[in-house]
Amino acid sequence: MRALIQRVSHARVLIDGKTVGRIDKGLVVLLGVASRDTADDVKYLAEKIVHLRIFEDAEGKMNLSALDINGEILAISQFTLYADCRRGRRPGFADAAKPEIAQPLYEGFVSALKAYPIKVETGGFGAQMMVEILNDGPVTIMLDSDEK
Repeated sequence: MRALIQRVSHARVLIDGKTVGRIDKGLVVLLGVASRDTADDVKYLAEKIVHLRIFEDAEGKMNLSALDINGEILAISQFTLYADCRRGRRPGFADAAKPEIAQPLYEGFVSALKAYPIKVETGGFGAQMMVEILNDGPVTIMLDSDEK
C-alpha cells in the first residue's frame, strides 16, 4: 500500500462539480492499494500517517503531527500510485489491486483514520475527481507499507 502525503493549508475534492470532501490545515493522503495488501498494511499506514511529525512547532521545526495540531485529513483513492513506467511510454497498472480488493481496503483505511480524534473527509472511490490542494511548504512524503 502506498500513500502520497501532502501537508496542506486547505484542500477539497469535487465530483461532477460538487464538493464531496473539504479540509482546512492538515494532510491530503492519496492512497494506492496493491493486490497483495492486507489489513496489516491498512493499520500500519493509518497509524504512521496520523503520528507523522511534519508540522512545524513554535521553533519552526517539523516536530508536530496532525493529531498535535488538530489537523484534518482528506483521503483519496489513487490507483495510479502503482504505475509502472519502466517500459514504453504508457504506464502499466498490473500491481494495482482490482476494485473488488482495493475498495474494502481503502474503506478500512478511512475507518482506521476515523478511529483517531481527527476530522477525515474522502473523495469517491473509483470516481473521476478534481482535487484542489494548497500545498504547505511544500511538504510531500511517500510512504510504502512494503518498507515497514
